[in-house]
Amino acid sequence: MARILIVDDDADTAEILGDILLDLGHDVRTARNGKDGLMLLHAERPDLVVLDVEMPVLTGPEMAYEMFIHDNGLETVPVILCSGIWNLPNVASMVGTPYFLSKPFLLDTMLPLVERALGERRPPHPHFPLSR
Repeated sequence: MARILIVDDDADTAEILGDILLDLGHDVRTARNGKDGLMLLHAERPDLVVLDVEMPVLTGPEMAYEMFIHDNGLETVPVILCSGIWNLPNVASMVGTPYFLSKPFLLDTMLPLVERALGERRPPHPHFPLSR
């Protein structure tokens, strides 16, 4: 199946989603912030990143931007943004990803989005620098 990286500072969310994706046959790794997520990306490129927006050290949009600017293959990895922020559609638009989901989410909603992102494999294309 697919290699999926979950980057979320909420350990419960990451663990539950990770366990379900593992049960579905995917190879899953997790990180608690964008900086750690970037380190895992460089160690092994995933097929998909599920990325929280608000995290310490490096936010989700900042991590997505870092993936894009280094032009080393990470810019081709699709990103699903997940967050409870009110303006998630706008943030997803800035990141340039068509894949986003508001928290709390139902697995009945998340799992089809994961399959869609893996099938379409549309990478993000930021509209402007999102880094600090």
